[in-house]
Amino acid sequence: MSVLVTGGAGYIGSHMVLGLLDRGEEVVVLDNLSTGFDFCIASQAHFVQGDIGDTALVARLLKEHKVTAIAHFAASLLVAESVREPLTYYANNTARTRDLIEVALRADVPHFLFSSTAAVYGMAGDKPVQENAPLNPLSPYGRSKLMSEHMLADVSEAHGLAYAALRYFNVAGADPQGRSGESTFNSTHLVKIAMETVLGKRPGMQIFGTDYPTPDGTAIRDYIHVTDLIAAHMAALDYLRAGKGNLTANVGYGRGFSVRQVLDVVEQATGLPLNVAEGPRRAGDPASIVADSGYLRQATGWEPQYDDLPAIAEHAFAWEQYLSRRNR
Repeated sequence: MSVLVTGGAGYIGSHMVLGLLDRGEEVVVLDNLSTGFDFCIASQAHFVQGDIGDTALVARLLKEHKVTAIAHFAASLLVAESVREPLTYYANNTARTRDLIEVALRADVPHFLFSSTAAVYGMAGDKPVQENAPLNPLSPYGRSKLMSEHMLADVSEAHGLAYAALRYFNVAGADPQGRSGESTFNSTHLVKIAMETVLGKRPGMQIFGTDYPTPDGTAIRDYIHVTDLIAAHMAALDYLRAGKGNLTANVGYGRGFSVRQVLDVVEQATGLPLNVAEGPRRAGDPASIVADSGYLRQATGWEPQYDDLPAIAEHAFAWEQYLSRRNR
């Protein structure tokens, strides 16, 4: 019995692999390495380089490894890119997810974990957003993920597939043991960009918008440590295995930090200065979006362990330093 992790060489997927292995699960990783890195995959996992769109390959892996759950992280992730290349996102995130679900059904895989996003909400307002908030994604990326949620709901109703769709907010940090972290080139994640900037990998960085209706004028987001995010996936998997039904839930801490606050913490955690310029808002960026994760906590018993922005920064910095040494 094993768990198939698609996109397991990526930032979040590689941490999922670690989380599963840490509790004694057998893990199969499928990743085409288009954006992932094989050095982030734990050696104890069985790694296959390939694409989730290769349905024959996926079917073989499900059968050979007696897969009983799929954790699906393989996706295209950049909002701005999705606006420029919508068909790519609907192909990678929606059509390939549809194919993966079909293969899972044919193989009688009972449980499916889906990596969704807070982008399904669009402009959510300044209060912590609940799962019953209006779903109005502003980008093809958000819409591609929401379409996949709809597919899972329909397939579950028709065929009984049990699924969990977890809507992430802003994931940051790295494995506290230094085994994996965000290695993506040209990342759009604030903490990653800041770490690259303090280490001179970028000449500088920019704050997009300083005139929001927030205390310091910069946008507020809910930053969650990647290890806590994975703990939420483990709790969701246990929920499915216990036969409690389907689960669609936010994953965040329920409180936000402004861009300026995050950058201040980065400077304090690293002891290094940031070269920061100020620029105009980006189209479609909300002033604030924070998770209400009460439902996830109540349904699964999930309790985060790393709800601490300085710790997130410290772990991210340690990983960025590792990457610097590795790439010398």
